[in-house]
Amino acid sequence: MSADVYKLISIILYMAAMVFIGWYAFRRTSNLTDYMLGGRSLGPAVTALSAGAADMSGWLLLGLPGAIFDKGLPEIWIAIGLTTGAYLNWYFVAPRLRVYTQVTNDSITIPSFLENRLKDKSRLLRIASGLIILIFFTFYVSSGMVAGGKFFLSSFGLDYHVGLIIVSVVVVGYTLFGGFLAVSYTDFVQGLIMFLALILVPVVAVFVTGGIPETAESIRAVNPDMLSLVKGATVLGVISSVAWGLGYFGQPHIIVRFMAIKSVKETKSARRIGISWMILSLLGAVATALVGIAYYQQNPGAELVDSETIFIALGQIIFHPFIAGIMLAAVLAAVMSTISSQLIVTSSALIEDLYKAIYKTDASDKQYVFLGRMAVLVVSLIAMVLAWPNNESILKLVSFAWAGFGGAFGPIILLSLYWRKLTAKGALFGMVAGAIVVGVWGNVPALTGTLYEIIPGFIVCLLVTYFVSLATYKENKEIEREFTESLDLLKRDS
Repeated sequence: MSADVYKLISIILYMAAMVFIGWYAFRRTSNLTDYMLGGRSLGPAVTALSAGAADMSGWLLLGLPGAIFDKGLPEIWIAIGLTTGAYLNWYFVAPRLRVYTQVTNDSITIPSFLENRLKDKSRLLRIASGLIILIFFTFYVSSGMVAGGKFFLSSFGLDYHVGLIIVSVVVVGYTLFGGFLAVSYTDFVQGLIMFLALILVPVVAVFVTGGIPETAESIRAVNPDMLSLVKGATVLGVISSVAWGLGYFGQPHIIVRFMAIKSVKETKSARRIGISWMILSLLGAVATALVGIAYYQQNPGAELVDSETIFIALGQIIFHPFIAGIMLAAVLAAVMSTISSQLIVTSSALIEDLYKAIYKTDASDKQYVFLGRMAVLVVSLIAMVLAWPNNESILKLVSFAWAGFGGAFGPIILLSLYWRKLTAKGALFGMVAGAIVVGVWGNVPALTGTLYEIIPGFIVCLLVTYFVSLATYKENKEIEREFTESLDLLKRDS
């Protein structure tokens, strides 16, 4: 058999496994809470790895290794910022959000939690946050579909649109039928595949380049500054990179996992598993890039067309085609895990936060689950239409959307969990102000080239929310009772 056939077999087996998991989750989904939040039944390992896989996307296997291959270790500051942000998110947000969302009328989405937490009878807060999620994630999903189409184009020479359809059909299929459980279980498996691939590639490749000392010497021969964390980096550049970590507090597709874990007690185990996975995976991505620099220095006749494919290239060089196919499946896993997570959150925003808020109907759970599935389908079709022209500019929306969610939701989530005096008006004004600042700053090259837009967005949102809340605060006994109850439950269950 040819190498491409072996690789294709690996990809087909991977996709078949994802569809099977979707079918298994479908059989366990009976109501809206099951479909949107998995019945709050996730264990720590599934919670941790599914959150990590949903978070990292193709950036972990493509973007980060490519950046380090081009510029060296100064590009690692984003990874340091993300790891720090992820840890703080697990430590400060996960346990409180798990308890508080259950206390506040068993909220199953971030917008519904904010409405229930702040007793907003106007529904404006829920609708505004639902719209932000719907708009940003539709483009986010589209960017993932673009990446999937390009994956099949670059890996197998398939037409971009054929690859786009294959990825879309599989990921939409298991998300549409299996809901949150399917997304979480598939993300868990995809997280394992990504982890094993990122460890295996650099460990084996370093033997090809002659061992660690020879590898380091080859890197220095290309550019001695590549092994320095600070040479070539600017203070504002480092601050902007580390500030990516602020985005975690406001990412709906990540923090929704905290709401779905079985108990507060298990958030500690999940945190340890998740951060260990993240650190080792990031180290594997960095090591892959560094070994790649050494390999191409030692083999000047070899050519790398795109630095972002260094992980794929090394996998094809050093492994049997079947194993190389599993390396390709790891890239596909990174892309698909993020698409599915964003689809289920977008579906919940459309049905739970917009449809139910605007049309006060008494539909049954089965009807709402059906509507949730239709929402997945509709959002997917719109995302496919946006992705069809293979417009690379869509991919630029990923960092912009990360900043948008971090700037609009991050401070609100933190204040809702830790400050009794937060008000609905404060949250609404702060959310809108943060989103506007990110939108304006991110579209002015002179500004965004100096400082990442999440920093001014986060600060403005925090300040506006704080001062408007102080100006509009009135004591509400029910809010006080729920806040105290959440703290008591947190102490009891920790």
